[in-house]
Amino acid sequence: MPSPNRRGPRPLSEILGDLFAARGYGRVLAHRELQEAWDAAVGEPARRQTRLGEVRRGVLSVDVAHPALLEELAAFRKSELLAAIRAGAPGTTIHDIRFRIGPVAPGPDEADEATPSGTPTRARRGRRKPGPARPS
Repeated sequence: MPSPNRRGPRPLSEILGDLFAARGYGRVLAHRELQEAWDAAVGEPARRQTRLGEVRRGVLSVDVAHPALLEELAAFRKSELLAAIRAGAPGTTIHDIRFRIGPVAPGPDEADEATPSGTPTRARRGRRKPGPARPS
């Protein structure tokens, strides 16, 4: 049995394994794999209205933009989503999915174009400009 304090050359796989563990690359890669599996499982319209949280004790937390989508995912598609995630991300053990209403920020490729003032165009749509007070 080799000594942990041995001198001499070490296999590159051992060195890289230690580096990945120390830097947390394994968790980053696992989260990316999980995100890709989720995106494929949930589909395009719902993908933009959900955000993956963390996995604790095998339970994946997912923030959902509105109650109707939460109900659809939790009541009708949960078992389908679990099966797809397990197949798409075998490195992460998922036993359950917990959905909750929460903020869902768009990704960088999905953000609205900003106007010169820096305000997103969607946020400005439908708002009236303040004008003079109307007589009662």
